[in-house]
Amino acid sequence: MKLLHLADLHLGKRVYEFSMLEDQKYILGQILDILETEQIDGVLLAGDIYDKTVPSAEAVLLFDDFLSKIAGKGVSVFLVSGNHDSAERLSFGSKLFSRSNVHFAAGYQGDVERITVEDVHGPVHIYLLPFVKPIHVRHAFPEIAEEISSYQDALKVVMEHVNLEETERNVLVAHQFVTGASRCDSEEISVGGIDNVDAALFEGFDYVALGHIHSPQWIGKETIRYAGTPLKYSFSECNHEKTAVLIELEEKGNVKWKLLPLKPLRDMRRLKGTYEELTARSLYENTNTQDYIHITLTDEDDIFDAMGKLRVIYPNLMKLEYDNCRTRNNQEIACIEAIEEKSPLDLTKELFWLQNNKPMSAKQEKLLAEFVKQVWEDEE
Repeated sequence: MKLLHLADLHLGKRVYEFSMLEDQKYILGQILDILETEQIDGVLLAGDIYDKTVPSAEAVLLFDDFLSKIAGKGVSVFLVSGNHDSAERLSFGSKLFSRSNVHFAAGYQGDVERITVEDVHGPVHIYLLPFVKPIHVRHAFPEIAEEISSYQDALKVVMEHVNLEETERNVLVAHQFVTGASRCDSEEISVGGIDNVDAALFEGFDYVALGHIHSPQWIGKETIRYAGTPLKYSFSECNHEKTAVLIELEEKGNVKWKLLPLKPLRDMRRLKGTYEELTARSLYENTNTQDYIHITLTDEDDIFDAMGKLRVIYPNLMKLEYDNCRTRNNQEIACIEAIEEKSPLDLTKELFWLQNNKPMSAKQEKLLAEFVKQVWEDEE
């Protein structure tokens, strides 16, 4: 069985007030071509279909067209909502859609929906887990609500109530942040990483199709994987290679995968140099000047109406900034002031995060707070 893993379409997204709908329509057309060339049996859509809980009419129409074309090709769809989606709005008409093998997971109510499909090797069970917060799980299991204080606690309870067919193939589609994943600027980040869950919770699944993180990557093992966004949504992603993940499920225990490149209508690029250098024909004549551009000017003096002038050459210039003696001095002052405003406890917690890629535990933070208090009281 061939499955295509996608996530985080963020339809309707705007970047620096530029609408990405045309770019999204282009990349969805490329995905539809992949379904045919690779003879895909099912599409796994791991959440954040839309960029807002109340999406624009244009975004809804684009997704409706995409789903209709997938169903028209006889390809099944397995879809969960993400933290940017409204589960109720997204799952409207889900019972009707299921007749066309388009399966939606509504908000979590205590059960993880399971869809079973078959191929020559037997059944494949596909579990659909929408974005889950601790409050959702506490509501579903009031008898143990006091034991659920974190995302880790919540997902542990959810997974304990999933009945896996251990001798058969199991696939999970989910939208969560797994500890150790690398993030980028276009994501919604929870303070202190409180939404982290451990990859060990997903043991027993032959493949875990994750959404939420915009960088394509695997966590713990290659069969627990983020597809990443199909498009770049911030300049921190300039060097990313966007892909869709092709999964081939053969007999139990035999999972193959490969990354299929996705080429955007317009790329995201950074340019740096003086105004004279960046407006020289030799620099831009063999490039796609329609790309989305972030320019850093190194001129010591500000260029009058630089944004307007540069957009004559780079019409999709999104961001303009300066890097010179004046701006560097301002940055150093701002950095020193920001550090001086932070407490020793905050600074140590930040250092711990940088070194360990995870926040302190409640016990560690309590011990640190007591130590800091003791040191400062001794000094006084």
